[in-house]
Order: sequence, then C-alpha cells, then structure tokens
Amino acid sequence: MRRILIGIVLVVLAVVAAGGVFYVGAGRGFFGHELAAGTPNASPVPADVLAARLAGAPPAAEGEDDLILFGDLHVHTTYSTDAFLWSLPMNGGKGAHPVADACDFARFCSGLDFWSITDHAEASTPLRWTRTKEAVRQCQATAGQGQTPDLITFLGFEWTQVGRTPQEHFGHKNVIFETLNEDEVAARPIAAAGVPTDTLRRQATGINPVVALRDWPNRQPYFDFNRFIRNAQKVPDCDATKPSNELPKDCFEQAATPGDLVRKLDEQKLKPLVIPHGSSWGFYTPPGTSWDKALAPEDHPERFRLIEVFSGHGNSEEFRPWQDIVASPDGRTGFCPEPTKNYVPSCWRAGQIIEQRCLKEGASAQECANRAIEARSNAANMGIAYHLSVPGAEAEDWVDSGQCTDCFVPPFMHRPRTSVQYGLAIRRFDENPNNPARFTWGFIGSSDNHRARPGTGYKPVDRRVNTESSGPVDQATRELMLGKAKEKVTRSVLIPQDQLMRMAGFQMTELERQSAFFTTGGLAAVHAKARSREAIWDALNQRHTYATSGPRILLWFDRVDGKARDPMGAEVTTDKVPTFEARALGAFKQKPGCPDFASAGVDADRLKTLCSGECYNPTDQRMKITRFEVVRIRPQAQRGEAVEALIEDPFLVLPCKDEGMGCSVKFSDPDYGKTKRDTIYYVRAIQEPDGLINGKPIECLERDKDGRCQKIKPLCVGDWRSGNDDCVAQVEQRAWSSPIYFSYPKPLFGRVQ
Repeated sequence: MRRILIGIVLVVLAVVAAGGVFYVGAGRGFFGHELAAGTPNASPVPADVLAARLAGAPPAAEGEDDLILFGDLHVHTTYSTDAFLWSLPMNGGKGAHPVADACDFARFCSGLDFWSITDHAEASTPLRWTRTKEAVRQCQATAGQGQTPDLITFLGFEWTQVGRTPQEHFGHKNVIFETLNEDEVAARPIAAAGVPTDTLRRQATGINPVVALRDWPNRQPYFDFNRFIRNAQKVPDCDATKPSNELPKDCFEQAATPGDLVRKLDEQKLKPLVIPHGSSWGFYTPPGTSWDKALAPEDHPERFRLIEVFSGHGNSEEFRPWQDIVASPDGRTGFCPEPTKNYVPSCWRAGQIIEQRCLKEGASAQECANRAIEARSNAANMGIAYHLSVPGAEAEDWVDSGQCTDCFVPPFMHRPRTSVQYGLAIRRFDENPNNPARFTWGFIGSSDNHRARPGTGYKPVDRRVNTESSGPVDQATRELMLGKAKEKVTRSVLIPQDQLMRMAGFQMTELERQSAFFTTGGLAAVHAKARSREAIWDALNQRHTYATSGPRILLWFDRVDGKARDPMGAEVTTDKVPTFEARALGAFKQKPGCPDFASAGVDADRLKTLCSGECYNPTDQRMKITRFEVVRIRPQAQRGEAVEALIEDPFLVLPCKDEGMGCSVKFSDPDYGKTKRDTIYYVRAIQEPDGLINGKPIECLERDKDGRCQKIKPLCVGDWRSGNDDCVAQVEQRAWSSPIYFSYPKPLFGRVQ
C-alpha cells in the first residue's frame, strides 16, 4: 500500500510540474494557489519625520525652493517569475514578497519619498494586474493624498526584452505611469515578444517534482510556483492584427521592439515614462551589442527621457574601447580579440583554460596551443553561452575575464557599447545629416530589487534579501538545478547555434558567477517643486534628476549665466563659453536599528522580517565629499567618427575640502567656443569610502608576467558556500548628475561640421 501511495504522489507531482489544471477548493491546496498582493500597513508616518527629511535637503542657493526627493523606480515582487524563483526554499528564499510588502518597506524601512512597482510583464495575468493596481492604490490611500502624503506610489511594469543576437537585442525598459486612474494606465502590461517569453508561455513546466519531494515540509511554495506558471500560460494571446486600444483586457499582449511598445502605448493614448535599464549587463546582453540601432526613428529614441545608470546589477555608465568579440562583416562569425591592459576577453580565457589542461595532460606545446586557438574560436561563436565551450570549468576558473577591472562597481560582463557614455556619444545621420538623431537622457538610479524592497542601499546588511544574491541551499539541490559537474576535458566544444536556440533561460548563462556581482542598488533623486505626485512627475519629465549608488547624497549642478541658471537636464543653445557650478553634501551617517516611528508602527517581528531589523536611521552627521569628476562628451559630428576620442572621463577632477558641510566648485570650458561642437557635461560627486555589499566582487591573488590575473579569491556567490557573509567592501559611493546638453548654433546654410 505504501508503494502505491508513493507512486500516486510521484504521478501527481509530475502532473503539477507539467502545469496540470487542478484546484483544491479556493484556498491554499496541494496543487498550489495564486498568490495575493497583500494589504499595506495602515500606520501613519508622523509629520515631524517627514519634515525632518525635507529639512535635511537645504536649497542650493538663496531664493531657490526646490526639494530633493529620493525614490526607487524599479521594484519587483513575487509576481515576477525570477523573484518567485528566488523566494523558494531551494534557493534559500524566505517566502513570498507581495506588493504590500514593497509599500511597507518604502514607508518604514527605507523611508523613501516615492517608488514604483515594475513587475515583469511577461508573467503577468489579468488577475495579477488587477491585484497590483488595487495594492498600489491601497498603498497610496494609506500614505495619504494631496500635497502631504508620506509616500508617492507609481504604477508600472517592465518590458523585459532579450535577443539571442546583437541585431535582435534591445534590452529592458521600465514603463511607469503618472497617475493611478484606471483610464490613465495600461489596460494590461505589454510583454516583450521573443524566445524568453515563448519559453515561459509554451515550454516552462515548473519545478522538478524531485525538488518538492526532497523538501517535503516546505512543499507548498513549489506547488504555488507551478500554479503561477500554469496561470500565466492559460492567458490567451491578444490578436496581433488589432490596435492595442481595441483589445480585450483579458489577453496577453506582446511587443517585439521598442517602437512596437511605444506604438501600443500611443494606441491607448498613454504617455508614460519608458526607462532603459541594465543596458550594459552582459548576463543577457549578447557580445557585440551596441546602442546604434536603437536610434532608428521607428524605435522612437526621443521617447526615452531617462536612463537607469546604476542598479543592483551594477554601473552601466562607463565606456571602454575594448571589445568582447570581433564580428565578421556579415555578423555570422565571431573572432576573439587579444587582451588589453585592463581587459581579458572571456573567449581568450577559454583558450588559456584548455591550454593549461592540455599541458597538464602531457600533450605537446604546439598541440595545446592549437587547442587554445580552437577554444577561443568556439567561445567567441557561442555568445552569452561561451562558458559551455569549456566543460567542467568552475566560476573561479574564469578569474576576471570578461569584466571591466577599472570601472566603478561594474555589472557582470560589462558591454561598453551599450554603456550610457557610448549612447550619449553616438548619433544617427541617415535621415537628417544636419540634425542627426541622438539620445538626451536624464540619469536616475534604482535598486531592481526582486524581494519587494525599494531603496535597499541605506545600509550594507542582509545580502541574501537586500541584493539578488541567491542560489541552491546545498550541493544536491545545485546538481538538481544545474546538473552534475562535467568532466574537465582538454578540448573545447562548439554547441551549434540551432542547439543553443533551443536552450531555455539560465541554461545558457553563468548563473553562479554573476551572483557575486549583485549590490543593493541605487536611488533616483529629483529636484521637485513640491512633495507631490505632480511635482515629482514634472521633475522626471524635465530630467531634473540624478542618480546615486545608494546613499542619499545631495547634488546640484547648474550652468550659470549671470543670475540665470540652467539646471541638470537642461538643453542650451549658445556660442558662449559655459560656466558651471556644482555643489554636493554627503549622505547622513546611519545609526543601527530602526527609528522610533517605525518601531511604533510595525511590531518587532515584522520589522525583523520586513527590514532585516535595520532601517534608514540617520544621524545628524554627514559623510564627506572628496571630489567632483567632470565628464565631457562631444557627440559625433560626422558618420563613423571614433567614439573613444569623444568621451573625456574625467575631463576635470576638482578636489573638495569638505568639513562636514559639503563643498561647491565652479569651472568653465574655454574649448567650447574653439571647437564649435555640441557638447555634453555632467558631474560625479564622489563620497569618502563606505561599505557596499559585493562592492569588489573579484580579488586577484596571483598574476602572470604580463600582469594578468591567474587566480582569484573564492567568489562571494549566492548559494550556500558563502554562508551568511555580507561580502562588504569599501568603495567610493557617488552621485551622477543628469547631463546639461549644449548645442553650438549652426550656420543658417550648410552641413554639420
């Protein structure tokens, strides 16, 4: 009888994992249930607490009345597939993180002024979208209305596009709406068409039943996850031939390109913010991808007013001239470039690993050198799956290859040609050579947190939930998820493109290695006229914004012309030599624990689980600003102009003598009138070193005669092997102003010089 029961259980679990349609009543059952969005905490944030926050951001100059407000416009809950996966017990997760948790975290833990929900559209359903809207409206009602709410909540979704080739890849965009009114938000989230979405909706079968069997006491979340997948798959596709405004609300809508996304939003008569993010994160961005194609008029580059410079995935700001691969003229073949001073391509490292194994086996030096050449070619032609060309390679075997070793907190496998600086330097001359298309972004930061925790960068604590670092809880689970370790062969393999195209999701990626690169993420700061929804929205649209790497650094950056000022984000047409003023105050130092109002409004157990027992809890002392770094970019003036000569980083370094009250600097650029070129300026305010989780993910222990890394300290990975270590490193946290865009007056007749 026992064997029969076990057999029944196994069959039932297999059906659940395959997405069978079963219900047990309306509640929590053996076959899983649809997660709720939760109800926010109704306790108020005291008025004196809000007043103290505003008093901490004094105006830059006499007569100015702007407020500096801080928010997070990139937050996921368990309504996102990856967030749900990371919440499961097999990944060390601590359970579901609903929308209501994000509201409570922003109000009581991180003490933000504004935030937005941005769950992945690809896993959305009509029910989840309805529940999300209800929860954010409840959050706003709880926080208050009018001009004095303790938190402003925005509604949004993420369009999560991933292409398998550089030509197909456009990257991720957050879509955020101004109001919460039903007729002023999308009828349904619009997903990114393509292989990842098709895999989720057509091929995903949920969690392997063996996992639930091994973790039987915690089985319910696995059943719930499989129900989550099945419910997403049940939503019928929208009719692709109909305009978005004519579609029913209960279908699944997709857009293949940024232009399609904008068109569908326009068809619904919506004008949300559409914000690119994680642009240079190589985890999913194919080698060789660049911003160039995104300037095509059909993709509406003018609609992207802001860009997320820094997040929990790292810093997408900096350009470097090295290449990860060199493509053939037809784009069909990849060649592995040689290493440069601060960069070793991962395809090159693949050759080193194979050569070292080959020599250890006893083969001749010539034979091993030939195998290294073959390995580099194989890796260069497998895109983000290059690591599969070297079976048996562990994360540490790749040392610092593929990484930007001289960037500030770079993303994993940084792609320089999708960096913010590269995007600002390029232009498209095809349609109008005298007025070529270009990007004019304002800068923000955000967290990209997947555990409903907006604004986690206030303290470097609890890496497992305040960053995305997670992974299998033991070796057996690791083998179930990723397979058993492969034999360390002495010859690389080439997986054909058609086979790679059939591989789903994380099979192609370096899931473990990249988990050591996750940080707590950044913040979006705005210079707003009031602490209201309308004022914040206006500041975002006007690009009166800046980004921070997490701390609440105060930053002002203006072009000064007599008594007139043009703030960060402005566009100026002039032939006069520009003069600038920048001012910054360091973030408040933090006290341990949570402030009294949080403890009064939330019980102790809830504070421990929701906030990890640590909240934004400022003292009256500030960190010091050590210097300003000025970046000057002169966008291309003619087709094909080399980008590396156009980006001056830094253009100037201006030291500060901060004695606790911040510092202010002025500078000019006499070259502007000499070159007569359009020019972009922005500043970075650099703060004294402070702790950041995974701030330095790679530490080299051994170098060869050429100074290239051969051995690294074990990575602080997301799985059980790194224990409870928060992996904190001292880094120079910073704030990035939005650029000021200068156009030099052009002749009435004639072409761009």
